[in-house]
Amino acid sequence: MALNPAYGSEFWDHRYATPDFVFGTEPNDFLRSVADRIPAGPVLCLAEGEGRNAVFLAQRGHVVTATDLSATGLAKARALAAQRGVSLATTVADLSTFVITPGTWSGIVAIFMHLPPVLRRDVLTRAAAGLRPGGVFVLECYMPAQLAFGTGGPKDVELLPTLAELRAELAGLEFIVGRELERDVHEGGGHTGRSAVVQVLARRPEAGRSVRD
Repeated sequence: MALNPAYGSEFWDHRYATPDFVFGTEPNDFLRSVADRIPAGPVLCLAEGEGRNAVFLAQRGHVVTATDLSATGLAKARALAAQRGVSLATTVADLSTFVITPGTWSGIVAIFMHLPPVLRRDVLTRAAAGLRPGGVFVLECYMPAQLAFGTGGPKDVELLPTLAELRAELAGLEFIVGRELERDVHEGGGHTGRSAVVQVLARRPEAGRSVRD
């Protein structure tokens, strides 16, 4: 997930090396609420961890690719998929070098993906370009106010973007949902309690349209 020396593959492999699912096996609430806005077609899940969101989308009929730093997390994702009767493609990768092929994806999902600002800008720029016309980008993450709650997420404010930053970094997409809010998050033991989050649902315009149309 967060790609800095303190949160590399060894950190996440160690964290996921438990029989329990650290963030649970059910999808993120925001993703569940907007899943019907994702067009039919392939979906890419970034920093997917143990696979709860990818499996949910596969159950909805999408062909899903999940990528994460942690081989341990993705092994649990494949096991969860098999348990639920679906399949996933998984790729162990560092997002600084992972290729997001332009114009390929009906949906790209980033749930609680916390990256250093320079890398986040690069990844989100590539994600926006990776969508097909009409494709959507779905994100929920903690924002700076989360530091006062201490109910999950990194403790480094640089890893916690604001909505304004995300709008700039996803330039060219049409924001259908863009909001900062407080809500109760209960996702396994890793995210639990009152939280300050940013939620984004943004669409790549159809050919011949701009975000101003």
